[in-house]
Amino acid sequence: MSPISTHHRFWDPRSTKYDFLESVLVRCPGCEKVARVGTPPGPAGVHDQGLFAPRRLVCRNCGTVKEWSRGRLTLPRDRHKSATDPYFGVRLWLQAETRHGWVWAYNLEHLDLIRRFVQASLREGVPWHEKSRRMTVVARLPAWIQQAKNRDEVLRAIARIHASLLHT
Repeated sequence: MSPISTHHRFWDPRSTKYDFLESVLVRCPGCEKVARVGTPPGPAGVHDQGLFAPRRLVCRNCGTVKEWSRGRLTLPRDRHKSATDPYFGVRLWLQAETRHGWVWAYNLEHLDLIRRFVQASLREGVPWHEKSRRMTVVARLPAWIQQAKNRDEVLRAIARIHASLLHT
């Protein structure tokens, strides 16, 4: 039996969806181009990284700027609807529809984590006895994304998402 190469092995880094909210790529409500939701610098020039830290939506194409401060968060839940960012409710840029549902990510790091998980033939998760094991991004992916029989379809959707950034 040959050893499994590390290229096809995935170890869960224990990231949660909250780890990817520092910078979110969205569809600008003004011009429909790529915009970014991030934390604005504070008085000392430092970015507050907390989940409820103020956020700013900025579009470099049309100049749209929106502010969010200590409001309500809405995290995507319905796999049959396009996903929105939790702060402004604006559609995410990094998403594609498949016959099973939507594949989406907040940013390129999030999308890369999903891609590495899906393409891996050996997936090693968090040990069963750890409390946080069901809270990681990959543990909470829909079952249809986790199934090997859907691997090619999900990877094609991820490739379409990457291509959407090249044509902006």
